Amino acid sequence: MGDLLITVEKLMCPDSISFWEVIGEEHGINLEGSYGGDSALQLERISVYYNEAHGKKYVPRAVLVDLEPGTMDSIRSSKLGALFQPDSFVHGTSGAGNNWAKGHYTEGAELLESVLDVVRHESESCDCLQGFQVVHSLGGGTGSGMGTLLMNKIREEYPDRIMNSFSVMPSPKVSDTVVEPYNAVLSLHQLLENADACFCIDNEALYDICFRTLKLTTPSYVDLNHLVSLTMSGITTSLRFPGQLNADLRKLAVNMVPFPRLHFFMPGFAPLTAQGSQQYRALSVAELTQQMFDARNIMAACDPRHGRYLTVACIFRGQMSTKEVDEQLLAVQTRNSSCFVEWIPNNVKVAVCDIPPRGLNMAATFIGNNTAIQELFTRVSEHFSAMFKRKAFVHWYTGEGMDIGEFVEAEGNIHDLISEYQQFQDVQVVLEENEEAVGEAEMEPGDKEH
Repeated sequence: MGDLLITVEKLMCPDSISFWEVIGEEHGINLEGSYGGDSALQLERISVYYNEAHGKKYVPRAVLVDLEPGTMDSIRSSKLGALFQPDSFVHGTSGAGNNWAKGHYTEGAELLESVLDVVRHESESCDCLQGFQVVHSLGGGTGSGMGTLLMNKIREEYPDRIMNSFSVMPSPKVSDTVVEPYNAVLSLHQLLENADACFCIDNEALYDICFRTLKLTTPSYVDLNHLVSLTMSGITTSLRFPGQLNADLRKLAVNMVPFPRLHFFMPGFAPLTAQGSQQYRALSVAELTQQMFDARNIMAACDPRHGRYLTVACIFRGQMSTKEVDEQLLAVQTRNSSCFVEWIPNNVKVAVCDIPPRGLNMAATFIGNNTAIQELFTRVSEHFSAMFKRKAFVHWYTGEGMDIGEFVEAEGNIHDLISEYQQFQDVQVVLEENEEAVGEAEMEPGDKEH
């Protein structure tokens, strides 16, 4: 088997549980793990995400981790609780108290070996381990601190496997705690070194999509998590189903990451329509393409129009012709040529899968590597700097054995990342100015007079 993937899930918010619900429906797996689907394609690559157990029961290949038992108990007692293998739940007792240092250095370090044992066991049951997928939030202490510690250790043990993270960025709009900027910047500092691809899912953008596009007056975490799971389902489609064009984790990383540090992507999904407006919209490849590139459909709180696309991946699902998909994407690139860098040729990759998501005739998932993502890092970094300048709450971190120099190093690393994105944005501007200058110089003297 070529496309095998382990999902190692670090969760404080249950995005990933919602994800298992969505892909279970797509593969015809019910809440007990039995197959009840209607297409042979549903089982063709089922082993990417599920192990087949005794009695034709399909068990998710997942490791569910938390530093307190509460989240695990709520998952066990939920409708999906019976789906997961009991050994897959690993939890501590005291929690991380929204403290990155507790998750990374003290409480998390104590639980780490127990988690790695389960990860090794799951890895050994794979025919051909392709990589790891970590789902975690960066605002709390467990997802950020222990999540990055776990990634560091997995990277040490499996240096040649792909490491993907779905990282939920904190936002003042959906905020639980005042120290979220500290936890986020310290995590990003680690993700820069230890992730191959990082899908930045931003609570602020999810909130705006629910409020403005889906017209939900009081969006709940269930609504936000559903959006995350739609995106995750789309991104992993090519691993789970055969399609007209296919991409695996390594292909995606090779095509999407032009420079090792610039591996932070903004995901998007289409169609996103308010419940009452669905009957008035025609789903077509043209409509999906237009929505995908719309800033309002991006799940990271930054405006792609303020930057340039280094690379893009588009995953279309449903019965459609690849010719029409190619034509629509070419039209977007021609119409908005200034939004794409010139110095990376063929920087828009496409995958097409015949099987649409449940409840839709066709859909599309968008992954963009755009220099405008620096806006997201700038927002978090500014909040970090405002607090760190006054050394506010720092004693909670140094009290766990963390060195204050790590704050300084993390802050500097994020500033460097923002500068790198800006540098590649500026390269394109300089190239365009040079082209204009060359064009004017090549004009005939007579033309200039006209």
